[in-house]
Amino acid sequence: MHGQMMRQPLLISSLIRHADTCHGDTEIVSRLTEGGMHRYTYHDAHQRSRQCARALQRLGVTAGDRVATLAWNNYRHFEIYYGTSGMGAICHTINPRLFPEQIAFIIKHAEDRVMLFDLTFLKLAEALRPLCPGVKHWVVLTDRAHLPAGDTPWLCYEELVAAESADYEWPDFDEETAASLCYTSGTTGNPKGVLYSHRSTVLHAYAINLPDVMGLTARDTALPVVPMFHVNAWGLPFAAAMTGTKLVLPGPGLDGASLCELFQQERVTFSAGVPTIWLGTLAYLRENKIRLPSPHRTIIGGAAASPALIHALESEQGIEVRCGWGMTETSPAGTVNTFKSKHAALSTAERDAVHAKQGRIIPGIELQITDDSGAVLARDGVAYGNLEVRGHWTCREYFKGAGGSVLRPGGWFPTGDVAAIDPDGYMRIVDRTKDIIKSGGEWISSIDLENQAIGHPAVAGAAVIGLAHEQWGERPLLVVVRRPGHPVTGEQLLDYLRPKVAKWWLPDAVVFTDAIPLTATGKIYKTKLRETYEGYFKSGPETP
Repeated sequence: MHGQMMRQPLLISSLIRHADTCHGDTEIVSRLTEGGMHRYTYHDAHQRSRQCARALQRLGVTAGDRVATLAWNNYRHFEIYYGTSGMGAICHTINPRLFPEQIAFIIKHAEDRVMLFDLTFLKLAEALRPLCPGVKHWVVLTDRAHLPAGDTPWLCYEELVAAESADYEWPDFDEETAASLCYTSGTTGNPKGVLYSHRSTVLHAYAINLPDVMGLTARDTALPVVPMFHVNAWGLPFAAAMTGTKLVLPGPGLDGASLCELFQQERVTFSAGVPTIWLGTLAYLRENKIRLPSPHRTIIGGAAASPALIHALESEQGIEVRCGWGMTETSPAGTVNTFKSKHAALSTAERDAVHAKQGRIIPGIELQITDDSGAVLARDGVAYGNLEVRGHWTCREYFKGAGGSVLRPGGWFPTGDVAAIDPDGYMRIVDRTKDIIKSGGEWISSIDLENQAIGHPAVAGAAVIGLAHEQWGERPLLVVVRRPGHPVTGEQLLDYLRPKVAKWWLPDAVVFTDAIPLTATGKIYKTKLRETYEGYFKSGPETP
């Protein structure tokens, strides 16, 4: 027997319609690529999203077609999110930080019909255009006054939108219809596409708006530093519309000065970004003796946040830090770290140990850990193994079947992470499968070593990699960026680490560098580091 409730499809267009109906006067503030600021409301955004849908139809876009973007976080990109998916097409956000060859591969693999791009990426678009003949229209996200001069026939976004009526009615269709497409970073091999549905996107928005996740409200002002070209800005453009949260979109200004100006000017109460963004912002705050408005909570994800960074943000700025874990394949939210009531009685050290984890499992997601034979391991917080996930917004296969079948028995997706899960559902990432160091038959967590090293006051950045060693198989090498004006030797760093880690975890050497390479999504590019220091323990110098 079925229930007798209405069957309303979960569609992304319902979010912007709701934002207009109930929060029509709430602002969306954008820093423009052309310079200056732009302000309008959810009512305006809804109207222009419908005009965007009509404009795409006039360009020949139909249901199921892929519409690509190379754009920052701004109001035009927001409109494209809703205009494209709302009409039944697929919004394909492309990460411009990928290698040009990867971007060309992605465009052709996705079979994009239209490309919309910010002025920042003009040279990239010029290089891509002859390589991607399948793209029929190239649209610059600007007005006529800023449209690039020359012989290339670029289309002007503002002219396309202005030419259309806002009386477009969002169509109803199956909630399993594809809505957006994101490709993995592709640091090894070609990137793979993850195709999100309307259903998965709306359920993900409901989940991240839970109080113990992001918990957005109509009283919040949210600034997503995480780019809209990276896993849909972690779902924030959808979650904010659902709750009527004021949005502040930082455009290309992701440096400490630009972000702090917006934090202060707009009195931001919620932000989201990767650790590297906060490290740069914290340095700016310290240098200029600035304290941000309160209250302010932030979600840090994409890579592990060190205890030193968490402490600094909380003690110096009064920012509530919530660490999270997810991946492109999970839309991306999987866990977020907030305390339970029983943790109030813990000591500071015990609370820090809880805080250092990647967080509790979000309702709608399931996690388990397995050994190499596939046997499920205990959720005791001690055992660690291969992390697997399944849930309402988790990928079951890649776009066009790339990589073949990926699910394990029982419908579990292998994440490539090594983790432990405790009885309260808190998950702790030990390492990536490919990054964990196997020394003498034992595992060493590169993440734990990095988090300890970054706590030294002279260390601005740290990465740990495992390198081939004749006796032990692999041994850890610590790669460090010094803070300006803070001299420190390798031996001093090892002395600092000795009481903090097991003796056999201690890195065999420390090397110093001006910068640690990062991937297109801001994570430490360990593949590049391993290539750079390959053979180090056979020929490298002693730790300075």
